Amino acid sequence: MKTINKVQTAAAGLAVLLTLSACGGAASSTSAPGETKSKTSDTADISEGVQPDASAVALLPESFKSKGELTVAMDLHYPPTTFLADDNTTPIGVNPDIARLVAKKLDLKLKFENTQFDTIIPGIDGGRYDFTVTTMSPTEERLKVLDMVTYLNSGISVAVVHGNPLNISNDEMCGKNIAVTKGSNAQLKHMPNVSKWTCEEKGKPAINIITLPNVQESLTQLVSKRVDGVVDATPSLAWASEQQPNTFEVLAPQLDTRTDHINAMGLKKGSALTPALQAATQSVLDSPEYKESLDKWGLGGAGITTANLK
Repeated sequence: MKTINKVQTAAAGLAVLLTLSACGGAASSTSAPGETKSKTSDTADISEGVQPDASAVALLPESFKSKGELTVAMDLHYPPTTFLADDNTTPIGVNPDIARLVAKKLDLKLKFENTQFDTIIPGIDGGRYDFTVTTMSPTEERLKVLDMVTYLNSGISVAVVHGNPLNISNDEMCGKNIAVTKGSNAQLKHMPNVSKWTCEEKGKPAINIITLPNVQESLTQLVSKRVDGVVDATPSLAWASEQQPNTFEVLAPQLDTRTDHINAMGLKKGSALTPALQAATQSVLDSPEYKESLDKWGLGGAGITTANLK
């Protein structure tokens, strides 16, 4: 197996932290000539100067207009899509960029809530958060409790230690300990299916699926040899490989899960906010800032053109 191509744009020097803490430690920069900040220290707001979209604002419920603020839930442990800057305070990445742009299109302030991935949906359902932009796929189970608006198309991959000494492949993880994020599609759907198709139906041992809080913890366990591989969103794993090329490898092609990998924002099922959020998201997809953000974080090929309501 060859390793996946590096993140397309020059990654600035965030070494994936092999600890249980959130991203934030300073590292050496590989900024392009003329850049004064690494990506991980650049906390500029991409939405600054962006004007509200009048048609989206017109769809806002009066309660949100009066409040003047949206609360977005994210698990800030997934570079380059959703993580903390070197100041260990400012959310950065594609998802924070998109959330800021959506809020600006709606002429609202934005409040971030950093929470574990598997607590986001209960928090939205319970009214603690208004929405999430956290690389979440619209599954049948999620759509029972969420309205979901598409904004990105990414995939998942397998990461192994450098050199792949166990000769793991997309089709040969049988009997291996493979880490996934708790509550993710990889845990709930993709890996059980892959285990069935590639192992169990062929009389081989099932994949031993290990659930962990986030991708950073999974990579920590991989380096310490407590797990044999990690299955997670391709952008996060490619970023880790880019930052520590002698530590991780990402197998190519992406893992075939026999499904698409569209990502969608989530908000409470039947929310009065849904029409306005969909309109604002479409306005973002049509904007130059959308492409700017994708390119900045090495995800230029993950863009979509239509914000569909699932």
